[in-house]
Amino acid sequence: MSSNTILLLMFGSLTLFMLSGLPIAFVLGGLSLLFTVTLWEPNAVIVLVLQIFDTMKSEALLAIPLFILMACLLQRSGVIESLYHAMALWFGRLRGGLAVGTVIICVVMAAMTGVVGAAVTAMGILALPEMLRRGYRPQLALGTICASGTLGILIPPSVLTIVYAVTAQISIGQMLIAGIVPGLLLAGLYITYILVVGWLRPEWVPVDPTLRRAPLSEKLRALKSLVIPGLLIVMILGSIFFGIATPTESAAVGVAGALIPSLLRRRLSLGLLREAGIDTLKATAMILWITLGAKAYVAIFTGLGGADTLLAFIKGLEVNRWLILGAMMLLLVFLGTVLDELGIILLTVPVFLPIVRLLGFDELWFGVLYAITIQMGYISPPFGYTLFYIKGTLPRHISMAMVYQGVLPFFLLQVAGLLICAAVPDLVTFLPRLMATR
Repeated sequence: MSSNTILLLMFGSLTLFMLSGLPIAFVLGGLSLLFTVTLWEPNAVIVLVLQIFDTMKSEALLAIPLFILMACLLQRSGVIESLYHAMALWFGRLRGGLAVGTVIICVVMAAMTGVVGAAVTAMGILALPEMLRRGYRPQLALGTICASGTLGILIPPSVLTIVYAVTAQISIGQMLIAGIVPGLLLAGLYITYILVVGWLRPEWVPVDPTLRRAPLSEKLRALKSLVIPGLLIVMILGSIFFGIATPTESAAVGVAGALIPSLLRRRLSLGLLREAGIDTLKATAMILWITLGAKAYVAIFTGLGGADTLLAFIKGLEVNRWLILGAMMLLLVFLGTVLDELGIILLTVPVFLPIVRLLGFDELWFGVLYAITIQMGYISPPFGYTLFYIKGTLPRHISMAMVYQGVLPFFLLQVAGLLICAAVPDLVTFLPRLMATR
């Protein structure tokens, strides 16, 4: 069987089974075993075993359950509620202030946990009812929450960034640090858009005339809710940036730090630890099962000549390399509407990275563009994952059509952020270069 036929057969069957709704981990593992036995030879099953063993002994992947555990502990500690109260005091009387505060809280949550679902769900429960009560246009409120909640894909400590770095076999620390400036850039674009909308369309973000003006002393006291999140961010990112600790070691420090707010608020109990542990176990098991399946699938895909065929096809194209990069980004946006981010990373990175190297692009820079593009897929109607996260928190009078309308301006802002990072690579590579010199 020719390499071209194998390429089409593997991609076609993968697409078919994924659209059927079967769990992606079992689709990948099952197809890997089937293709190994039928297209290669039964003895080649040892390749699958070696891939599983290589994943099991990966020290880098230890950071994933630790960061997830940290996120689960913080989610139950009451930190997010305190942050929202502080932002409401500081920005409540600003036109669009609650939306601006929501973006800032999502940035802080991203830097503490890196979990998208937690940020979107928390803000859907806390911020959405308050913004609707004050007369905010539902589309603007929904778009703000959905787009800002995805910043955890980019801003460290992002679990997805770790998976990307492990899959691409590049520095986890540098990849984490590379996401800081682009993440803040996107947050800045969101805030700018909200403020401009407040200026041009004040009826979309009305100021509540009955809202009292909080004294400065009360605002300053509310800022104490930022102390523990700030310390966690400094401990995690600072230890990685200055080379004091590896990402795995900094994740362990983060778990210890996440226990502090629960302890101070007297919420720390065996029940809380048990619930956080169970949630961590479920999420970690899902990630590792997908990782095992994807690694096996990619190994068989490469072994059967699929990767060489794809590279030969790219070499034969007489088009500008930026067009090829754009085509890869568009494919990622599409995949983001039908696949979870882990499946996308583990399936496409081993295929895309040789192409990126062939075209002469920087792998760290491409990794950040990759993360921004996955963010775009996350809020792309009609099947973006974030849209379904927010759905569970919607009041009855809010339709999914409003959600789709609300995310479109923010999707365009993400496109703008992607183009800026593509045009100015130093925004992505400056901090990793500075980190490497230390």
